[in-house]
Amino acid sequence: MISVKEAKDLISQHISPLNPISINLAKAAGHTLAVDIYAQFDIPAFRQSSMDGYALKFEDHEKELRIIGEMAAGTTQNITIQNGETGRIFTGAPLPNGADTVVMQEKITRSGDKITLQDPNLKFGLNVRDKGSEIKAGALAMEKGCLLSPAAIGFLAGIGINEVSIYPMPMVSIIVTGKELQEPGKPLAFGQVYESNSYSLAAALKHEGISQISIYEADDDLEILKKVLQTALENSDLVLLTGGVSVGDYDFVIEAAAQCNIKQVFHKVKQKPGKPLFFGTYCQKLVFGLPGNPSSVLSCYYNYVLPSLKLLSQKNNSVTEVAAELSHLYSKPPGLTHFLKGKYENGKVTPLNAQESYRLSSFAQANCLICLNETQAHFEKGDILTVMILPN
Repeated sequence: MISVKEAKDLISQHISPLNPISINLAKAAGHTLAVDIYAQFDIPAFRQSSMDGYALKFEDHEKELRIIGEMAAGTTQNITIQNGETGRIFTGAPLPNGADTVVMQEKITRSGDKITLQDPNLKFGLNVRDKGSEIKAGALAMEKGCLLSPAAIGFLAGIGINEVSIYPMPMVSIIVTGKELQEPGKPLAFGQVYESNSYSLAAALKHEGISQISIYEADDDLEILKKVLQTALENSDLVLLTGGVSVGDYDFVIEAAAQCNIKQVFHKVKQKPGKPLFFGTYCQKLVFGLPGNPSSVLSCYYNYVLPSLKLLSQKNNSVTEVAAELSHLYSKPPGLTHFLKGKYENGKVTPLNAQESYRLSSFAQANCLICLNETQAHFEKGDILTVMILPN
């Protein structure tokens, strides 16, 4: 067996980002940019008003001014302001020729076609957006590696970008193994349990913006599992198998992986839960064999699978690590790293009840995993521990 750190290091050494693709900007939210983007134009492309009001020459601000026309947003006709003149203008409209300042409509007195300014704080250039004030043509708009957030999408649209090169989200297959599994909603026969792993994994993947998810079922039969695994490898960037990774008479994942030419990187990690974890590669594709117990599945997902997904799509890991103070005494046998379901609040962390690997009730209440290192056996109240904050 290898340590948790060794397992994580080995996984990261076998991952390369997915090849970038070009997609329409409207479909790019949540992805990571694969190339730098430069502005093609000055934005705004013309001087424009930032207020509804009147455009004028600042040198005339103490005079009575005659209104000679108006400029609305989207107009294609311009007017020219001479000394002693003004033009009605609206937010976003081009500034008339000759004008350099805009006075707000609330700060004038109008009589017929003439206005008098009532703004003692008016300054040259006030309420005018200069050409290129958002960005200049040729300037770097967004760097490779930036996340395309809603604001980033809006910014790129606003500078005229309609297509971007991004790292795609991985396509993921989930293979559920086990004769004993029954679909939720159907009656349980003797010896059956409800299958939950595909539900929790699919939900976790969707939470990360991954939508191309295929779910397969495979009986505890080597030939059946091989066929399902081969299909999944053809259609996925990453394959997750649940169950069948131990050494029982009906555990066929390791053998099926070998017969499908999957290169084993490691099998078994010094951890609890999730000791039988398997990781291998097939060309550039990643294969994880997760234990069958529901808490083991999620613990391994957050520790190993999620960081791998993030490396594939070049996104930041949504699990963050913090230091927290242990709320009370806790003991475990030495030799394995333990990941405890816990509750983190105000700098302190409390292990929850029901830590057994088959129990999800405590995981459903947890907001973190508490990491207890493999060599230490006793942890005192007030000890500072590493805590993994789980995505909401």
